[in-house]
Amino acid sequence: MATCRICRGIYPQEHLISGIGPRHLVCERCGLDRGYISAEEATHLYDDETKRARMVIIGRRFAPFLWIILGWSLWSLFFAGLPLWGKASLVILLISTLIVPVMYFLGGPKYQANLRRLSTK
Repeated sequence: MATCRICRGIYPQEHLISGIGPRHLVCERCGLDRGYISAEEATHLYDDETKRARMVIIGRRFAPFLWIILGWSLWSLFFAGLPLWGKASLVILLISTLIVPVMYFLGGPKYQANLRRLSTK
């Protein structure tokens, strides 16, 4: 793993552009921004549509954990004192808290496959 001397990001060697002088140890993004390479030479950069699709996949992967945190927060603030809705929402939160990690681990191969499908290679 090499470090870009401009942005200080750590990348694999194939993400750095080769060359001597100002091109030495520069990642493709910084090289493109500074004019060291053209957009066609930057093989590891994503276009806007691919970036959005990858962010959607990542968001779908981790969103259930945020919903559970939000649910427990709302339950402890508002629903814990209510006799009927407090117990009903507690049961739903307990079930979802147990199911979400299992679904997270079972969905790992699909997540990796979707990210590979949207890679640059």
